[in-house]
Amino acid sequence: MKALGISGSPRADGNCMLITKHALTAMAEEGIETELISLAGLTISGCTACMACMKEERCIIEDDLMPIYEKMKTADGIIISTPVYFGSATAIVKGLLERTGYIVRNSGGSFRGKVGGPLVVARRGGLTFTLAQMNCWFQTLEFYMSGVAHWNIAVGRKKGEVAGDQEGMEAAWNLGKSLAFLMKAVHSSGGAWKHWSTGK
Repeated sequence: MKALGISGSPRADGNCMLITKHALTAMAEEGIETELISLAGLTISGCTACMACMKEERCIIEDDLMPIYEKMKTADGIIISTPVYFGSATAIVKGLLERTGYIVRNSGGSFRGKVGGPLVVARRGGLTFTLAQMNCWFQTLEFYMSGVAHWNIAVGRKKGEVAGDQEGMEAAWNLGKSLAFLMKAVHSSGGAWKHWSTGK
């Protein structure tokens, strides 16, 4: 079983990388293989609603999305983190969610039954709104999700500052542990979600 962590911050080694790595470390302790990637320096534009993905499982926009999508498709669990920019997720994260979401929905729900959840970091405002925004993507693509006390959020602005938010770091750690538990449960069930989705 493998978990993929995606840091959606434009800073390659900022607070999102730190807190996502923290959650993945918790998962690795439970025997889950992990990989952490950063969207920093990549180009992932927003969806243009061209609907080309209805014909094939790919996006025709030529940028850095598809290699990330392929990693997401093969992972059993996915964590996506974002800082809050003007009250919501970063533009590159929204582009990632929009376009992967369309591909998945138009290819028969290929992410259905995966395990996942978001992590959100901010200086102050926009944390819970952005958490809800991110949750919508995981929910509509039918991920198994886990809640944590005090939500999957942390406070920090300057590089590394999030490490000083004890509750936030604990929430990320507990998210990792909960997702590892869910991954094992889903794996041991043999994919029971398929029966639920067909009504059998």
